Amino acid sequence: MNRLLPRALMAPAIGTLFLWMIVPLVMTLYFSVIRYNLMQPDVTGFAGLENFEYFLTDPSFTVSVLNTLLLLGSVIAITTVLGIGIALLIDEPFPGRGLVRVLLISPFFVMPTVNALLWKHMMMNPIYGVLAQVWQFFGLAPVDWLTDWPLLSIIIMISWQWLPFATLIFITSLQ
Repeated sequence: MNRLLPRALMAPAIGTLFLWMIVPLVMTLYFSVIRYNLMQPDVTGFAGLENFEYFLTDPSFTVSVLNTLLLLGSVIAITTVLGIGIALLIDEPFPGRGLVRVLLISPFFVMPTVNALLWKHMMMNPIYGVLAQVWQFFGLAPVDWLTDWPLLSIIIMISWQWLPFATLIFITSLQ
């Protein structure tokens, strides 16, 4: 009886979490095997593994997988290396350490959409962005980052957002 009551009280929460997890999974599996085209909504039915065959034989599939691996590997490497470096720098006591730590973790609280817009318009804009102004100060032509270096731009944006989290984890492990 002592074991039954806690389990009975936890059952609604566990059932809700289970449904929260299983419903999207089942819907994903269902949508992956049906035929549906927004241009021809009347053509529907069971497609079987045709969707997967189309996906795997698409010439851009390999390129997209390689770009994804490059993106993930770069972001993980940058945030790990810089996170350890920053954590080591701010581990020792110094005046204003609390303020520096708050400023270091603040980018982590910026929503991803705001982060992208901030970098797109304020930092990487080739006309009025901060990086364009730095380039012009040194007599160089501004770079249109999102056109000329799109993957590098995204790597920089994501790394900037997740670097504070990595730093926070490493600071915690150092202490």
